[in-house]
Amino acid sequence: MTPLFFVVLLLPFTVVSPASINTGNDGNETELYTSEKIAMANQNIVSSNAAGPHLTHGDIMVDMIDDGGILRNAVPCTATNCKWPKNKKNLVKIPYEITSDFSRSEARFIKNILKGFKSSTCIRFIKKKAKHSDYISFISADGCWSYLGRTQNKQQISLRTNGCLFTDIVQHEVLHALGFHHEHVRSDRDDNVEIHFENIQAGLENNFQISQTNNLNTPYDFDSVMHYSRFAFSKNNQPTITAKDDSITTFGTATEMSDNDYARVNRLYEC
Repeated sequence: MTPLFFVVLLLPFTVVSPASINTGNDGNETELYTSEKIAMANQNIVSSNAAGPHLTHGDIMVDMIDDGGILRNAVPCTATNCKWPKNKKNLVKIPYEITSDFSRSEARFIKNILKGFKSSTCIRFIKKKAKHSDYISFISADGCWSYLGRTQNKQQISLRTNGCLFTDIVQHEVLHALGFHHEHVRSDRDDNVEIHFENIQAGLENNFQISQTNNLNTPYDFDSVMHYSRFAFSKNNQPTITAKDDSITTFGTATEMSDNDYARVNRLYEC
């Protein structure tokens, strides 16, 4: 059965998220949450108008083909079996490698986050061996990004050493690779939040495009590590996302996966 993916939308050494930087305007510091850190790391990535890998939704890499002069997704995840397979012991073993782009301490940091899935899900990240044809390769390229779901063969996740090595970002990108999209673009998002397109930076509106998702009968999760913040991609310091419930004013601030994030992994993979 072809799976549809819900929108959950995935500490370097001693780094604690969220990060903080000086605004430079009023001398005050502002916290950077998942969406802001990813946006900063990816700000210099320019998508060409040619076929090939492109970023969508801010940090999801897709392969594009030229279809009569129109660029289209080569193989959308929802058209393929892009869940990772489960073995007879009801475990999902995902081979991975961490390239020499990372120092020993950085690699250990990534490994420890991957081990965190073991305690709450049936996902098991295992060291890649020669026999494994499908696997995740962690690299330090431009920015923080991942493909959506299992793409087969070597599948890269970029965690730039300067900007992406935070618990929330590593989990965020790994969740993309498991098949999860952003929470604020899930199919029922308009029942829960309002998107203020008038406040979004020009050219970045596609980061808020709704995806047809299977939400696995789980509630919209403002605490998900896959939810972007109120001011994500704002051009004027005004909110780009507001909750329909006026009592909810803080979201997109998760520093690690929520209970719902873990529960959804288990529902998707029938753990």
